[in-house]
Amino acid sequence: MEFTANLIAGQLGGEVVGDGNAKVNTFAKIEEGHPGALSFLANPKYEHYLYTTRSSVVIVNDSFTPSQPVSATLIRVPDAYACFAKLLELYVSTLPKKRGISTKASIAESASLGADCYVGDFAVIGEKSTVGDGCQIYPQVWIGDGVRIGRNVKLYAGVKIYDGCVLGDNVTLHAGCVIGADGFGFAPTADGTYSKIPQIGNVVIEDDVEIGANTCVDRATMGSTIIHRGVKLDNLIQVAHNVVIGEHTVCAAQVGIAGTSKVGAHCMVGGQVGISGHLTVGDRVQLASKSGITNNVPDGMVMMGLPALPGLKFHRAHAIFRNLPELSQRVSQLEKELNALKGE
Repeated sequence: MEFTANLIAGQLGGEVVGDGNAKVNTFAKIEEGHPGALSFLANPKYEHYLYTTRSSVVIVNDSFTPSQPVSATLIRVPDAYACFAKLLELYVSTLPKKRGISTKASIAESASLGADCYVGDFAVIGEKSTVGDGCQIYPQVWIGDGVRIGRNVKLYAGVKIYDGCVLGDNVTLHAGCVIGADGFGFAPTADGTYSKIPQIGNVVIEDDVEIGANTCVDRATMGSTIIHRGVKLDNLIQVAHNVVIGEHTVCAAQVGIAGTSKVGAHCMVGGQVGISGHLTVGDRVQLASKSGITNNVPDGMVMMGLPALPGLKFHRAHAIFRNLPELSQRVSQLEKELNALKGE
């Protein structure tokens, strides 16, 4: 399908600069643009591509002023990145959905499947599990017994959901996710071995959560591990037993959250952050990549480093750390001069 710049601008509430009849039928990165493609410019680092791109239409911020002539038609909007994301979302919503139940799937007689669902080859749905309307269950997904899944849930190939777990509406789990495996609970014994502590809780994932490939969310020892509404977890994340993650928090790849810790709402957690067990991280906290969180973090803090420090304090400490070799030499020189003055 083709769309004109005028039509796109009308959808986004934007202003066209150039040929309003310019047509596009696909998307492209601005550096890889070609005729008929729609691109966007939000990061100033990529501005130079705007003057050479072959894309027919480029979405830019209202505040942007070109420093050179631009051959593409521009659409000015308040937030180019958000508007481009909205267009991608509209595009994806028009793609045909998979439908039908594969004859190679295994669905327990006591399970309940909603209307307009897709279940792929070799998917398994266990006893007394319920799946809501419009769900997409791709091949080799395993859903245990007594699982409750809401509407419009998408489970990509190889997802595993253990017994008794609960998923809300509009949840997306990418390939290889494991939801509800046992938490890491072992008690040391007198003979130096470990006795397994049964993990009898579950995992509750609320509405509008998306979890990346090969991420694991462990079931609670008792009660529930809870991922609240709107949380976005990247690939290769470990969420341990009885963890609670607040609404609309986002975590980048390789984050690890140890057992029983609580992360607040609207937090931003960078890649490879480690959060120790039994801690509380407040709301709207930002944790920089590779930070090690070993103490509670109050609301609104920015933390960096290992062990993590408040952002400004970390930068001051890092500035000193970078100069340690020179400072060490200066101290050694001062000691020599002081000893010379003492006649030693």
